Amino acid sequence: MPAFDLVLRGGTCVLPWGEEGTDIGVRAGRIAAMGDLRTAEAAETIDCTGLHVLPGLIDAHVHLRDPGDPAVETLESGTRAALLGGLTAVFDMPNTAPSITDRERLDWKRGYLEGRAWVDVGLYVGASKKNIAELASLEHQPNVCAVKVFAGSSTGDLLVEDDASLEAVMRSGRRRICYHSEDEYRLQERKPLFHSGMPHRNHMVWRDVDCALIGTQRLMTLARKTGRPAHILHVSTAEELALLRDYRDVSTVEVLLNHLTQTDEAYDRLGGYAVMNPPIRDERHLRAAWAAVADGTVDVVGSDHAPHSRAAKERPWPDGAAGLTGVQTIVPLMLDHVSTGRLSLSRLVDLMCAGPARVYGVTGKGRLAAGYDADFTLVDMKRQRTIEESWIVSPCGWTPFAGHRCTGWPVMAILRGAVAMREDEVVGSPRGTGVRFAEARG
Repeated sequence: MPAFDLVLRGGTCVLPWGEEGTDIGVRAGRIAAMGDLRTAEAAETIDCTGLHVLPGLIDAHVHLRDPGDPAVETLESGTRAALLGGLTAVFDMPNTAPSITDRERLDWKRGYLEGRAWVDVGLYVGASKKNIAELASLEHQPNVCAVKVFAGSSTGDLLVEDDASLEAVMRSGRRRICYHSEDEYRLQERKPLFHSGMPHRNHMVWRDVDCALIGTQRLMTLARKTGRPAHILHVSTAEELALLRDYRDVSTVEVLLNHLTQTDEAYDRLGGYAVMNPPIRDERHLRAAWAAVADGTVDVVGSDHAPHSRAAKERPWPDGAAGLTGVQTIVPLMLDHVSTGRLSLSRLVDLMCAGPARVYGVTGKGRLAAGYDADFTLVDMKRQRTIEESWIVSPCGWTPFAGHRCTGWPVMAILRGAVAMREDEVVGSPRGTGVRFAEARG
């Protein structure tokens, strides 16, 4: 009987302590050994010569729109896109139709993953003013990554904008809460200043720096008052990043790939395909985001994959939909940033593996170490390729990064010891399951 089910040989592994040439042996879906395994017997061997072996990369911020509009995205198509892009896990937001805000809908969503998810999935629970009392229980349900609070810019009944309600949410439970932080009062106060047909770059004028900063200041004050840890999603301003350095006792930080890659020139070039919340901003904020990556302020980088139809994106501003696709392109673009010297491959792994595991309390994922899930993203750092819309599998069919040439590309993804994607082809059938979290039951 072979010693291992799978051995990865000859690759450069990105380990928690640095890059190292080592073999990895897999047994029963987990990492069983690391070292010189040239003489070990295995049912399957993969030659990783010339490749970097990363722990399976995680996108902790996606909107798979399911239940919702299958003409835009489904759980099956969104997780297939994630897999083709080199990811092995995603965390799905609750603002679906209907929203995931109670036990019944959460149980349905958990069961819905079976046979449909191509990668493993963590589930957010949405906070509303109606379910505050239930949040302490909901956050401990199996496969729940966090409670998500829309403190501004929400759809449906998920808006929780006032301090009294926000404090009540913070006092219901104890796990880290994730926030969309824009000040709803400033948004509504300034809305009459803008009208249909204005240039798209007014999006960043309406949802300005103060809108983001005031929202985050309020949340930090309440987080420290209640002692409830916060994770501020898609931080987009230099001012917020400076503020959050003084609240590390109660906060962690996510920055989006978009805010590391795009500036306000995108409005003139892409029109509605550059509109997202919080908005893409000018070069000063992009430089601040990279400085925050360099000094450790940023814990997680995500895509905020939020697909819409072309028709919804092409309406005049501000009548069009806000949100950009990204789950299939985040890994190639982050690898390209590594190739241009903006960050190291080890820091990328920290931001998309160890960071999400630490912030959300993931068990068994986030690093290459014995006993962990055998999830791997294999990348060729010399591969050059242009992102093309014909490659995008989300039904909406577009990406704001079409035409971007990347150096560095994911060539294989392995999920719990089984090859799931190889050279642009998904392998087998959907075998994703719910991600496990230390503070969730089951």
